[in-house]
Amino acid sequence: MKKIFPLILLLILIASCGTKKNTTKNNTTEFIKIDTTKKITFNKLLKSNDYELKYKFAKEYYADEKYLKASDLLEQIVPYYRGQSIGDEVYFLYAMCNFKTGDYLYAGYHFNSFYDMYPNSNYSEEALFLSAYCNFLESPRWSLDQEPTEEAITRFQIFLSKFPESNLVDSCNFLIDTLRYKLEQKSYGSAKLYYDLGYFNAADIALNNSLKDYPDTYFYEDILFHIIKSNYEYAEGSISYKQKERYIYTVQNCDKYLDLYPEGKYLKEIVKISEQSQKNISKYNN
Repeated sequence: MKKIFPLILLLILIASCGTKKNTTKNNTTEFIKIDTTKKITFNKLLKSNDYELKYKFAKEYYADEKYLKASDLLEQIVPYYRGQSIGDEVYFLYAMCNFKTGDYLYAGYHFNSFYDMYPNSNYSEEALFLSAYCNFLESPRWSLDQEPTEEAITRFQIFLSKFPESNLVDSCNFLIDTLRYKLEQKSYGSAKLYYDLGYFNAADIALNNSLKDYPDTYFYEDILFHIIKSNYEYAEGSISYKQKERYIYTVQNCDKYLDLYPEGKYLKEIVKISEQSQKNISKYNN
């Protein structure tokens, strides 16, 4: 049986990597001290053509956790420093500002762009990981469309192929498993909906497809149980000459459950369904 991933560990991991949005607003009357004789407002700094000065204060703002102001300055100078020796450092800091303010969609785009632009940078490994991690943070609850979840898995797999010796490998595998759990939950929930609505034949097909897609799913026992319930209800509602073969199919799946889960959580109900199905089969044999 697939192990459960402790929610508390995931929360600790996300808490260690994520940050709250910085809601500090630009203060146009704030003065930045350049030296002992000159002062400049933030608006004047934005209008300045002194890129070195802008980068200097962008780093200071970042260190002071004023990520919005740092981002405003860095956005202006990223194109200027592209192709220069510190171009990667400037762009990575800009991407980090977006990450720190909680704009994970935009941050993920820039981390991915950074890796494409600077694959040999000292920051490339971290950028590629954070690109995937931003997708992880954008992954919605299981009941919603899971395209971002699938994209996050793909990006983590790309990271593992590029950096197989990274000390982030274990974190990647953990996050991938967490994302896959969500996909399994989505698959099971969507298939079970047919059962809940009373479309028992469709439920049998969808639930079996879920097992084919995720043969090691954590929800295997639950899926098999609802397959059996669907089989039985479908047989019960069938015309008489179709019932025998459908009860036989039900019993076969009951036997499969009992082999896999001799002490399963649905044991009593499975035994009851199996016994009733066999009684119904015996009627057709007489």
